[in-house]
Amino acid sequence: MSERTILACEDCLPPAEAFSVVANESRLAILEALWRAPEAPVSFSALRRAVGMDDSAQFNYHLGQLTGQFVRKVEGGYEFRHAGQKVVRAILEGSFTEDPRIESFAVDGTCVACGGDIRARYADERLTVACPDCGTRHGHAPFPPGGLNDRTREEVLAAFDQRVRHLHCLAADGVCPECGGRMETGFERDDDRLTGVVHECRQCHHAIPSTVGLRLLDHSAVVAFHHDHGVELCTTPFWHHAWCVSHDVVTVRSADPWELDVSIRLDGEALRVTLDGNLGVVETERGCDPIGGERATGALGSRAGMSGEG
Repeated sequence: MSERTILACEDCLPPAEAFSVVANESRLAILEALWRAPEAPVSFSALRRAVGMDDSAQFNYHLGQLTGQFVRKVEGGYEFRHAGQKVVRAILEGSFTEDPRIESFAVDGTCVACGGDIRARYADERLTVACPDCGTRHGHAPFPPGGLNDRTREEVLAAFDQRVRHLHCLAADGVCPECGGRMETGFERDDDRLTGVVHECRQCHHAIPSTVGLRLLDHSAVVAFHHDHGVELCTTPFWHHAWCVSHDVVTVRSADPWELDVSIRLDGEALRVTLDGNLGVVETERGCDPIGGERATGALGSRAGMSGEG
């Protein structure tokens, strides 16, 4: 089956033409006026007043260019189509118009690999949480420039934490967070050691490198295990947990079909979670941990420590 090109179009507006339609200041002003309108639909006259265009014929021409693909005409006026909303959101997101940077700053918590301090920085539309001492990355993912607006550094980190959780969960469920296409999960291994997890969209090829642990952040058995040890997973950043950051806590039981074990250890107790090739939980088992594990205090910014598996 041949790969679809982004220029191919059947029964749709050609992509180059679609972008040329919105590459106009007056039409972007119309989309902004619709976005800011307190109610929809918006009448022709109210929309023209909001845009501030005196020439009715000229306004009608530009509105007509948008109608069909970006705006729809309904009884009582005009309202957005999904494509029109996406244009405005892309501008507000800042990916097309902004390139901010945040220099390295301290992050609450410690490195899951060496116990050193961890720091965060923002550049090239990506936020990175890493240990400067050993180089371990605890988080590295796209974050829209618009997400920095009106937020302190602590609030940016909290938003980044939630965004990563939800996007990785959506991807693991097989839905591309970019285009809505079908996502598939692939694994890389070295004998019985897992070395990589990637979710990739079959349609737009958007790829999300991940860890098995990120799939477990809202699983009931994992949440209950941590709650019993005084840790609330919903309020503790994912990078505080070795099982969310490292592949070292994962054992490959089988590659055909895929079967993986994740070991989570806290205060002398262990939770083993077995997952299949779709990262669905097959079974869980709690028991005494003879190796010892992370020290849990339950406080945001508590020491994550080592997982006990090195």
